[in-house]
Amino acid sequence: MNDIKTLAREAAFAARKTAFAAGQGQAAEILADYLAGQAGRVLAGYMPMRTEIDPLPAMAAHQGPVGVPVIMAKATPLRFREWSPGARMVEGAFKALIPEDGAWVEPQVLIVPLLAWDARGYRLGYGGGFYDRTLEGLRARVPVLAVGFAFAAQEVAEVPIDATDQRLDAMVTEKGVTVFA
Repeated sequence: MNDIKTLAREAAFAARKTAFAAGQGQAAEILADYLAGQAGRVLAGYMPMRTEIDPLPAMAAHQGPVGVPVIMAKATPLRFREWSPGARMVEGAFKALIPEDGAWVEPQVLIVPLLAWDARGYRLGYGGGFYDRTLEGLRARVPVLAVGFAFAAQEVAEVPIDATDQRLDAMVTEKGVTVFA
């Protein structure tokens, strides 16, 4: 399965790079509109890196606490530190920006980055398993809404999955919203 996922990741990086070059369109506004129904709930977003689609405008528009992921250690769930526009950011693991300080929050809604996604609601991540572990742990305790955010061009016929992969509840792209049953 690792070889299959490695090849899928290579193809997905290329597709995302091409889509990124074409522009993000109305993606952030579509995401913000979709998340408007989640006002007051704790939202976790992410700090975009390289060619990831940018959720920051939707995060800034959220009416409620917002956190960003912090990698604590390899093969562990993510934790989330409270973020707001203008927060002082420092480099964390894998060069991801994280708030220098702030409260730890437990998200009820997660904006999930990805390399590829399919019509079943599965996503292909970077291979560390951080979001899968996080979603599994959160879902064991509280209802959590997992919203993938990516370019429409990142959709593939079928994401290779294994037993630990967690499904998304919805997918938002520059072309609209897909809710998975």
